[in-house]
Amino acid sequence: MDSQKKEVVVFGGGCFWCTESVFKMMRGVLSVVPGYSGGTVPNPTYEQVSGGNTGHAECVKIEYDPAIVHYSDLLTVFFGSHDPTTKNRQGADVGTQYRSVIFYTTHLQKIEVEKFINNINASNEMGAPIVTEVESLGVFYEAENYHHDYFEHNSSNPYCEVIINPKLEKVQRRFSVLLNDTNKLQ
Repeated sequence: MDSQKKEVVVFGGGCFWCTESVFKMMRGVLSVVPGYSGGTVPNPTYEQVSGGNTGHAECVKIEYDPAIVHYSDLLTVFFGSHDPTTKNRQGADVGTQYRSVIFYTTHLQKIEVEKFINNINASNEMGAPIVTEVESLGVFYEAENYHHDYFEHNSSNPYCEVIINPKLEKVQRRFSVLLNDTNKLQ
C-alpha cells in the first residue's frame, strides 16, 4: 500500500513545454503532465487551443509530495520562472492560451496563493502587479502524447535551445536548493 501523500495543482505559465521542464527538475514533484484547462471546449486539441478560441490555457498538472516539497516552494518557482505581470503573454507567445494561471485543487491552496500574490504585490518585487488568474480546477485535458517530455525528446529544436534552455539555467541558478540533485548546476 502506498503511504505517500500526494497533492495536485495545475499551473499555466506560458508554453507548457517550458513549464513542464521547469517543474520536472524539482525535488518532491512526482509527475508533471502537460495539458489544457480553464476553457469551454471539451476535449480540445493542441491546434484548437493554439488558435486561442477555446478559453483553455496551456498548463501542467503537477502531482507532488507535500512532505518533500511545500506548496509555497512550488509557488516560488512558478512566479520566479515566468512573467506573472503581463496579461496573456510570455515572450513571443501571445494569447489567452499562454496566460499566467493557477488552478488550485484545495481551499488551502487558494488561500495560500492569494496570500502569496498579495505579499509579492505589497513588496513590489516584480515591479508591476501580478495578473496571474487564480481559479478552482475544473476539467484538465491531457495534451497529446508528443507534448509529453517535449524538451527531453527535442532539446536540439531551435525553440528549446533559444527559449527553454535559458529558462532552465535561470531556474537552476535561482532555485538550486529546491531541485533534484541531478538538476543542480555543477
